[in-house]
Amino acid sequence: MRHRNSAHLRPAYRIQNPHGQVQHPINAGLNSPRDNIVDQDEDPISGSKILYHPVIDESGTIRNGRFPLPEKPDGPTQIDELMSLWAATLDEDATPPFADHLDLYSTLDDIKCGDLPWSDFSISFKGDLPNDGLNAPPWMTKSYDVWYRNPRTFNREIDYAPLQEFGPDGKRVWSNLMSGNWAWQQADKIAQDPKTHSALFVPVILGSDKTTVSVATGQNDYYPLYASLGNVHNNVRRAHRGAVSIIGFLSVTKADRQYAEDPLFRRFRRQLFHESLCAILEPLRKGMTTPEIVRCPDGHLRRVIYGLGPYIADYPEQVLLGCIAQGWCAKCTAQRHDLDGDSGWRSNEHTELLMESLDDNTLWSAYGIVADRLPFTSDFPRADIHELLAPDLLHQIIKGTFKDHLVTWVGEYLTIVHGAARAAVVMADIDRRIAAVPSFPGLRRFPDGRGFKQWTGDDSKALMKVYLPAISGHVPPRMVRALSAFLDFCYLVRRNIINEATLDAIDDALARFHRDRIIFEEVGVRSHGFSLPRQHSMMHYRFLIEMFGAPNGLCSSITESKHIKAVKEPWRRSSHFHALGQMLTTNQRLDKLAAARSDFKARGMLFGPCLAPHITRKVAVPPPSQLDLDVWRSLDDVATSSGPRDLSYRVTLGRTKARKYPANIGDISRMIGQPHLHDLIHKFLLHQLYPNAQNLDPPPIPAYPKLDRRIDIYHSAVATYYAPSDHSGINGMLRQRIRATPVWRHGPPRRDCIFIEKDDTLVGMRGLHTAQVLLFFSCQFRKVVYPCALVRWFLPVSDMPCEDTGMWVVEPELNPDGSRALSVIHLDCVLRSAHLIGFYGEDLLPPGNIESLEVFERFYISKYSDHQAHELAF
Repeated sequence: MRHRNSAHLRPAYRIQNPHGQVQHPINAGLNSPRDNIVDQDEDPISGSKILYHPVIDESGTIRNGRFPLPEKPDGPTQIDELMSLWAATLDEDATPPFADHLDLYSTLDDIKCGDLPWSDFSISFKGDLPNDGLNAPPWMTKSYDVWYRNPRTFNREIDYAPLQEFGPDGKRVWSNLMSGNWAWQQADKIAQDPKTHSALFVPVILGSDKTTVSVATGQNDYYPLYASLGNVHNNVRRAHRGAVSIIGFLSVTKADRQYAEDPLFRRFRRQLFHESLCAILEPLRKGMTTPEIVRCPDGHLRRVIYGLGPYIADYPEQVLLGCIAQGWCAKCTAQRHDLDGDSGWRSNEHTELLMESLDDNTLWSAYGIVADRLPFTSDFPRADIHELLAPDLLHQIIKGTFKDHLVTWVGEYLTIVHGAARAAVVMADIDRRIAAVPSFPGLRRFPDGRGFKQWTGDDSKALMKVYLPAISGHVPPRMVRALSAFLDFCYLVRRNIINEATLDAIDDALARFHRDRIIFEEVGVRSHGFSLPRQHSMMHYRFLIEMFGAPNGLCSSITESKHIKAVKEPWRRSSHFHALGQMLTTNQRLDKLAAARSDFKARGMLFGPCLAPHITRKVAVPPPSQLDLDVWRSLDDVATSSGPRDLSYRVTLGRTKARKYPANIGDISRMIGQPHLHDLIHKFLLHQLYPNAQNLDPPPIPAYPKLDRRIDIYHSAVATYYAPSDHSGINGMLRQRIRATPVWRHGPPRRDCIFIEKDDTLVGMRGLHTAQVLLFFSCQFRKVVYPCALVRWFLPVSDMPCEDTGMWVVEPELNPDGSRALSVIHLDCVLRSAHLIGFYGEDLLPPGNIESLEVFERFYISKYSDHQAHELAF
């Protein structure tokens, strides 16, 4: 059923669901068997006290809940071919599960689980047409379709109540949305009404962002609207396990170039956007004031109250949502020319009072308010868009302040100081420095520097890790300090768990950044100051963290990554002619398939192979864990781990032994160019067996101990540790491969560096050693197997980190004869990999490939290699 209505300011909508009543967000389909309410508990690992905190379901879904799509579309021909191949594996009297593509599509359409039908309505311009409609602009006579589905149907692991979490030191901790002050305040408001008292609060997080699927075949733009339960934990939302769903496609309004800046068209476009949101969210309105009975995953019936939660949006979208002018802040009343000055908070109530008192021109010039429309949240209870706008790490911090501002300003400074020609030489040297950075697990390499035209968020994140050492020596120290302070701020606010000490560190980093960024004004790069909306947003982060929890659970990178599965891949699989209808069908079928898979798994229907018995007997199918490990080994050096949370560090040798190594230690020593390997192994075994004995005479172990068996050589080891702020598994665990191989990608050796525990009572680098791995091996002595590493050591050049970069500087440790200090160590003392970057100084690097770890005399220990390293070593 199609519902066509017209709108100018406030159309009367009558939007119905042709399929009848739709289930609630936490109704049928929630399949987490382990959601239970805990009034007060204590974390058995960290000792943190948690109030009203449920237990998260730790069971994962196949391939992290995602259904891998092939690189090219699976059209009917490919499906028919697959069924034919399947039939060839069966007995003569057996048939494949589907006869052809029509049978498959019909089966998917008949699935009842996860059935979320799409509906649509239309809006058109209802104002007076110029010249009685003759030669009216096309946008005035066009009808704009908006597709949507009921935003109430979601299912995922949830928190059943707002909570306040406290660490072992008794101080407050923020992580998920329900741990923030906003959820607690909403619960207080709900509790004040006797009708809603004690109801379960279910906030709905929204996010919208235009995306372009193709430029070459025409500007094909789509405007998806996403939703997620605010009760869902951040790690689930970030893990792309179906916690974010597409609930609508807003209309993309366009006008001929001559009308694009017409105030009337811009007004209509803004009203169309807000009225569309009101209509899509209309099914939630009643449930925001009247509790509804819902069966929850634990089987209990609960009274549920819905509410609008944080809205994920980049700055242009925030301007549109807040009905403010470009250049103003959508959250506070700071003046456009002095955004970092004194200000108060914006609110719907404040805006309404101003509209009643001031004319439109004054509203625009003094407050940046667009007077023709209140934000859509004014139509819903307990909702204020100015309060609900979420922090956007991707566009405000990573791509905005870092890439668009700081990196650009460094280039402009070099041009001002050196002139265009010399600045190009220096920029080329910065590119060579970036390209010379040693390999590191999960690090994107820039073999040609950073001179690429199309930047992505991942490009900016990767550049952050290596940029600071590259510019040091080419720009003033104060400029380096400004970049260092900003990077500290960025890495702190991107943590998954934030405590009061972290908030204080965020304030300190922001103060240092504001103090040192003045250098860009002094050298003439920013002669007109720093009144920039995206940089200004940094001032609100502490408050927003206290309100909404860790920002990485509300970042627009979540919705942008959803574009791929919900918009771009369905578009590629369409005929590209009237593609939206085909995209809606694809999304609906994928949702049904995901829901059916969860249902089948809960019923125990997915255990065992799907091949015919006579085929299964001939094919050895490894367990899923082994399959996952093999895929990871072939793809990258870093991967998520689905194992349970463990705060300890665990390093194990790789599964595959290296081949073509001799059996004799002496031959191995000569092969790897380390003649003292035998002595080092002797010292290692002596220390392992007699850790407290020194200068024993005679030594209890002969100088050339006889091992029980030959030495096994490995080219890698795997470190597993808890890293919730990085791209980790659902329980925060991460696997990282540390390499020590004589040939890496048909090139020179790769010998990674590592952190080694020195003293666990000291904080940061003061409690750590740094070393480079030359060889991984295992040996057996007196029936004990020792996993080992041959390492060469580095020593700090000072007892403090570098004043400008904030990073520790180390140099190779040397023996009295000038040779490198080497040791054999047990893998139990290794924590994880470390990233050392050359100390470049002011000299230009020569062209060509450079083995940094072999060339430079000093090195920075990067604290920006990943978030866990930032927390561990600094």
